[in-house]
Amino acid sequence: MTKELLSAWGVDFEPVNVEGNDEALRELIALGAPLVPAMAYKGQVVHGWNPNAYAKLAGVDYTDVPKLSPQALAARLDRILELDQAALRATPDDKLTVEGPGRRRALRQLAFHTFRLSAAFVDAMEQDGLEEAWLQEEAPDEMRTGAQIAAYGEAVRKRLRAWFQQAPPARYGETAYTYYGEGSVHSLLERTTWHAGQHVRQVYDLLARHNVLPAGTLDPNLFTGLPLPQAVW
Repeated sequence: MTKELLSAWGVDFEPVNVEGNDEALRELIALGAPLVPAMAYKGQVVHGWNPNAYAKLAGVDYTDVPKLSPQALAARLDRILELDQAALRATPDDKLTVEGPGRRRALRQLAFHTFRLSAAFVDAMEQDGLEEAWLQEEAPDEMRTGAQIAAYGEAVRKRLRAWFQQAPPARYGETAYTYYGEGSVHSLLERTTWHAGQHVRQVYDLLARHNVLPAGTLDPNLFTGLPLPQAVW
């Protein structure tokens, strides 16, 4: 995602894929960025999805403004999570360990992560900040089957719907505090939605590679207006 953003700005850069590359990951951590996405330049580093900080580091004029309303984003997020559930319910248990191209995250963990990062939005609202550790959590041992992870996803969807139903319009203009900086609640919701959407794209692509066809389909219109990269992986 970061490389697509820099390309759109016309910034020259050297991309480094740390997935499956332990040496590159160690170099990234030494710079002070424990996770990707990240950008390093002249001894300074920014990590997490933070276009404003990337632009400042690259010397680019940029204003990060969500395109979709909070209501539209909430509806998109719920549909994305519903599709994640459909994928899990269609996946044979022996396929839950398959991994994406050049990746080390199994499908089971990828699908769980999609739900967990979405639940983290409500956690951030209730605890006044988004913790990086929440996005590193993995599916617990008791969640071994697709059905079990899908059931967790249903609990996440219910929790999100309850929060959206009670949130006043002014809430989305308030400041959201995150491990990568400050922004509006509206911006964090957009980030959560496209983040979940990107991973669902990966889940469906991975299943297609293994001839598994979920009941739901990915309508391209679901992602219109979201700052998603063209590449699935």
